[in-house]
Amino acid sequence: MFGLEWSNVNLDQGYIQVTHILNEVHGKLKIKEPKTASSRRRIDLPKIAIDALKQHRKRMTAEGHESKFVFVNEHGGWWRRTHFHNQCFQPLLAKAGLPKIRFHDLRHTCATLLLQDNVHPKVVQERLGHSKISITLDTYSHVMPTMQQAASDSFDKILGKRS
Repeated sequence: MFGLEWSNVNLDQGYIQVTHILNEVHGKLKIKEPKTASSRRRIDLPKIAIDALKQHRKRMTAEGHESKFVFVNEHGGWWRRTHFHNQCFQPLLAKAGLPKIRFHDLRHTCATLLLQDNVHPKVVQERLGHSKISITLDTYSHVMPTMQQAASDSFDKILGKRS
């Protein structure tokens, strides 16, 4: 997220393209290639995210923070994860009356919600950038037990209920 450039955001067609990441090594921030080929990916955005990004861009422009990066700190520079977490994310959670969580937990929440809404695990894998579907399935299999009942219900529907 912190390395995302506006050139990789297509608000008209509703997607972002992950082509690089912002990495901190020994206190130095650097843009680098994602770890794996599957980490370089297109992620289609829901309308709510498109609208939020449009508003965010207008706000940045109004505040004089013209940057090629989508998310910048108050000085127009890169966010360090710890600063973002302490200065933005945790206060936002507190203001909303939500429990303290790590920012990365939002990624898990997203995957869990998608799987619980019967989004195919392969799609979830691609959105997360996992190199293998087994990573996604091993990590999120605990949210999939209800899918067994859904499979049984599908067979009833396909084959016709028999009493």
